[in-house]
Amino acid sequence: ATLLHDDVVDMSSLRRGRPTVNAEWNNPSSVLVGDFIYSRAFQLLVSIGDMRIMEIMADTTNKIAEGEVLQLINKHNPASTEQSYMQVIHNKTAILFEAAAHCGAILANADAATQDALRLFGLHIGTAFQLIDDALDYDGDAVSLGKNVGDDLAEGKPTLPLIHAMTQCSESETKLIRECLSNKTPLLPDTLAQVISIIRESGSLEYTRAKAQEQATLALSKLSLLPPSVYRDALHTLAEFSVARNV
Repeated sequence: ATLLHDDVVDMSSLRRGRPTVNAEWNNPSSVLVGDFIYSRAFQLLVSIGDMRIMEIMADTTNKIAEGEVLQLINKHNPASTEQSYMQVIHNKTAILFEAAAHCGAILANADAATQDALRLFGLHIGTAFQLIDDALDYDGDAVSLGKNVGDDLAEGKPTLPLIHAMTQCSESETKLIRECLSNKTPLLPDTLAQVISIIRESGSLEYTRAKAQEQATLALSKLSLLPPSVYRDALHTLAEFSVARNV
């Protein structure tokens, strides 16, 4: 549901190499199907009969909407900071991973300490996942990504690679990035390619990946509370994949 709505907000035409619902059909269809999936999810939650689960998912849904609004506010804003960026990805992505891990622990009747450890595992792995996603937007290739490289810049999103690059590159390069980010009209392909090249050479992708690794390491530290099992191993693998992936 969040992806259907996200594609409408971002006016995206591709996701995982295939046309988005809004591109294949139209925006109303995408919004209404997203609404249906949301409501169906809460019907399923009611059938569980656990008010704590309902509370977590209701709060999470609300926070995701807040995150999307924050992202809209920050769009085309070259003055966006790393702090404001981290708040956006916490609300729009990390909190969903956090809720999933937390609810799983609750449904498994885990003790309070384990619940909190898994909640934080989800939070950190979700943050790492989004950081890598934003790095891949400048470092991947269109075929593997299933979307165009540089889409975030084209959409005016000040993600961490862009924010960090403006602190590392020359005055003229920073000026170009700020102008491109502020620009609300489609960027020329040559200009987009130039900014992507600046970001790749600025060390900002390495910086973003290092931040993601920090989050993955924090996530892994939370697994020490769990007894050895194939399930803990699977979570360990998931944390490693979140930073090693290239798609």
